[in-house]
Amino acid sequence: SPWAGGLVARVGPRLPLVIGPALAGFGIALFAMPGIGGSYWSTFFPGIVVLGFGMAVTVAPLTTTVLESVDAEHVGIASAINNAVSRAAGLLAVAVFSLIVLGVFNTHLDRGLEAMNASPQVVAQMAPERVKLAAAQPPADVSPALRDELRAATDTSYLAGFRVAMVLAALLALAGAGVAVLSVRGRRTT
Repeated sequence: SPWAGGLVARVGPRLPLVIGPALAGFGIALFAMPGIGGSYWSTFFPGIVVLGFGMAVTVAPLTTTVLESVDAEHVGIASAINNAVSRAAGLLAVAVFSLIVLGVFNTHLDRGLEAMNASPQVVAQMAPERVKLAAAQPPADVSPALRDELRAATDTSYLAGFRVAMVLAALLALAGAGVAVLSVRGRRTT
């Protein structure tokens, strides 16, 4: 943070507020790459590193830019608004992306159940499990082979929903970089 905050003084706010969200978007996009299985270190760790670096480059310069964009007597309210918007955006993102993941999950699971010619009884037994997403359990009274098929359909359905959410989140981060290109002046602070 101190290093990234100092970037504004050296290069101005535009560059960090373009590069940071772009890096964060790339890091989020990396989360959409892994499939089912694999180690944490080869699947999610690279995305976490890139996302973390992108956020480190973004957050302190954004705060500095917000606070320097107002008169001294309004710094407190500017900081409060910046924090409130950040918290509200996080809550909204969790809610919206949860709905997206659930919608894609249900669509893919429906296709999977149809492809395996699951009986109406099995489909009905899976219905209350859908809200658990990847933790959904197949009915206990089905054959082991069908149980494995149902688990595979559940896993691939969750993966599809997760990937869609990550791609959309990456696009939003890239849009943030675009907004910075268009709206943030590139002058250095004194």
